[in-house]
Amino acid sequence: MGGADLLAAASRIAPYVVRTPLLRGPATAAHGTGLLLKAEHLQLGGSFKMRGAANAVLALAADRVVTGSSGNHGIALARIARTLGIPLTVVLAAGAMPSKAAAIRALGAETVQVGGGVAEREERARALAAERGAVLVPSSDHPLVVAGQGTVGLEILAAAPDTETVYVPTGGGGLLAGLCLAAAEHPVRVVGVEPALTPRYARSLAAGHPVRLPPCATVADGLRGQSPGAVPYPIIRDRVDELIAVGDAEILAATALLHRLGVDAEPSGAVALAGALRAGRRERAVAIVSGGNTPARLHTLHHSHTSTSASASTNVHI
Repeated sequence: MGGADLLAAASRIAPYVVRTPLLRGPATAAHGTGLLLKAEHLQLGGSFKMRGAANAVLALAADRVVTGSSGNHGIALARIARTLGIPLTVVLAAGAMPSKAAAIRALGAETVQVGGGVAEREERARALAAERGAVLVPSSDHPLVVAGQGTVGLEILAAAPDTETVYVPTGGGGLLAGLCLAAAEHPVRVVGVEPALTPRYARSLAAGHPVRLPPCATVADGLRGQSPGAVPYPIIRDRVDELIAVGDAEILAATALLHRLGVDAEPSGAVALAGALRAGRRERAVAIVSGGNTPARLHTLHHSHTSTSASASTNVHI
């Protein structure tokens, strides 16, 4: 994979995504006013996940899709599937937020819940896809998904080419791998930020091979992956500059700070900012606000769809 894959993805998904802005971040003693926020919480579907979901579904010409998701990938796929008229089944782990599951169903997709964590969720999704003859579109572990997520990096480096560091929230690793690809020929530092309760990439890189961690209940519900993906892992291993772990208290503090700035991020979407604040480097930096599917936003989405008729527009921006 390389830059050509990201450019192809950018062209393919252009009608289905928006080019999100860079916003002024909080002024801090360490960063001064040099910290910017990549506003992926304003992306269609409420998160960066729309990019990878759209790229995979369109490139594969899928007519039936199955996925495993913590929520935002499922919401993104449900939105693109609704637009294209494609049946979708989303497998959710035991700890998935009920509000995200309801949002997925409100967009017309089927949900299936498993009793275990992310590993069990992915196993069930693979089995369902095989049973139903459907295309499996993982939340991160697929070249087309990674390429789609990498378009975030293309936009950052085009809008702010003098950026010294990009802080990237890291769960399954699709977004971090995409940023690594976008930065392959650029001197920018790429820093992955993981919840301290599940530092699967830091542990894996330290061990020299992918490791699986037990399920966890971090407040960053979108970043509860237990092990690195086979596709993202080598990309991250070969390019990432640093991995930072942040605790739940730091994540919640960063979320509250974003809300005071008028940025309606969910906790998973605030993890990169928490990492930037922990690093405390005086630099020109960008923290990716990866998602804004807060309970209030999901409540609005659910009721807006369940209260409209089946003939309503399928191009609803959420």
